[in-house]
Parts: sequence; structure tokens; C-alpha cells
Amino acid sequence: MIQYVVDGLVNGSIIALGAVGLSITYNVLRFANFAQGEILAIGAYISMAFIVLMGVGIGSIGPVSFGWPLIASIILSVLVTSVVVLAIDWLLFRILRQRSASRITFIIAAFGLSLIVRNVITLIAGADQMFLSFYIPKAIPVLDNFKVVPDDVLILIITAICVVSLHTFLSITTVGKKMRAVAENPVLAMVNGINVKSVVRWSWIIGASLSAIAGTLHAHVTQLDPEMGFELILPMFAALIVGGVTNVYGAVLGGFLIGLTEAFAVAIDLSAYRGGIAFLIMIVVLILRPQGILGEKERDD
Repeated sequence: MIQYVVDGLVNGSIIALGAVGLSITYNVLRFANFAQGEILAIGAYISMAFIVLMGVGIGSIGPVSFGWPLIASIILSVLVTSVVVLAIDWLLFRILRQRSASRITFIIAAFGLSLIVRNVITLIAGADQMFLSFYIPKAIPVLDNFKVVPDDVLILIITAICVVSLHTFLSITTVGKKMRAVAENPVLAMVNGINVKSVVRWSWIIGASLSAIAGTLHAHVTQLDPEMGFELILPMFAALIVGGVTNVYGAVLGGFLIGLTEAFAVAIDLSAYRGGIAFLIMIVVLILRPQGILGEKERDD
């Protein structure tokens, strides 16, 4: 059972990082970004492209099949993915904001964007599955019947670093405090002299950065394919709703809960229904606490 817990935490950490991007978009830009899954896919494919260009594989550090080439590719992917997302915002969502478009318009635009990005990825990279590495890391025995894959431990460490860094950014930095102010009340924030346009750009950058990391980690433990964004968007939304759409930390909690729920479904031979079980948990939470575990009741804007 401990092994399933570890698997659930690893999967949940990837879902959590993507769900944080959804949470930031929802709270700052006020719409559910159905293209968030495709941002993960963009980040993963960009990492793959850099690895191919370097021509050295992902490398390894000791027992971890996660060397400096993969770390470098993640850093470069974060930068490129952020630029791509900012360009998309400038070409699409900026115009919708200027025209005071409704939430449903933003949601439909994001959904259409996800379809476009998915097809562009297929056009450029092909529809076949791709792998960052064919190396199978060796599990290290920890207890009698319990083994740990070093890569899984590193993924959890990377997630922890990202979450702590995000908490520090939102709590200490001026930009982070401005983001929290805009999320609380954008009109009041603007009246107090906060540059909302700058906050929007930073929101996209943070969400894209975390998504690029999550997408690359997911591709590392599984594989790349154009449908990976679509496969991840539903668990990410479930995590966001379970944790609370108004709380970034709730998205992290929800991600781990969904990951653990899916792992336990596998443990009781219900792997084919793990997605449905995760959404059943979401429905139960919505019935008992509509705002989510850590969320607050939404404001009427």
C-alpha cells in the first residue's frame, strides 16, 4: 500500500502544479482556462526539442535518470513557454479583455484555443508517442516490501521547491502582493494604482512556468503525445474544485488528493475507473462544501 501512496503523491504533484496555473488564471483573469492542459503539453514538447537539439539525452545524476540536460531543458522550456503564452494572451485574451467580453466568451475561446494548439502540436511533432528516455531507473529498497524509484523522490522534491517558491513569491515580493490584491478586487486594486496589466502578465508567466515543469515531469515518467494536455486537464480541474478555486494552496492540496485517489483506485483493481472515482470525490466535496476544502465563497463581481 505504501507503494501506491508514493505513486499517488508523484502523480498528484504533477496535477497540483498544473492546477495552480488554473487557480491563478481563474482568480486573476476570472475565467476557467480550458487550454491549461495544452500549456503543459507545449512545455513538455519544448523540453523534448531542446534535448534533441543538445543531442546528449536526458543524462543522469547517480541513481536518478534526471541529468543536467533535462534540468537545462526545463529551464529553457519555462522561458519559451512563458513567451508563447504571453503571445497568445496578447493575440487573443487581451482583445477580449479590452472588449469586456463575458466569462463564457473567455471559456469558449480557451476551449477553441486548446483544440488549435493540440492540432498544431500534432502537425509539427506528429501523433506518435515520444519518450524522453528509454532508461528504466532501478528502484531502491527502503523497507521489506517497499522500494522507491529515485526519480519519484526527485519529482516530489522539485514540486516542494516550486510550492515553497510560489508561497514566498506571493507572500514577500511586491508583485506577489499585487497579484493577491488584484485577485481579491481588481477594481479596487486599479484605483490604488496597481498596474493590472503587469499583474496579468506575471500571472501568465507563473502559470506557464509551473505548467512547463509539470508537463516535462509528466512526460518523463510517462510519454509525450498530443493528447496529454486533454488527459491532464480533467484531473487538474477536479483538483482545483476539490481544493477550492479561490485558494492557490487549495489547488496543491486538491492535486495530491486526486493523485492519491487515483492510486488507491489502482490498488483495488479499479484502474479503468480511476478518473470516475476522482470525479466522484469531487462531487462529494461539492455537496458537502461547495467552495472546496480551502476555498471561500465566491464574490459577486
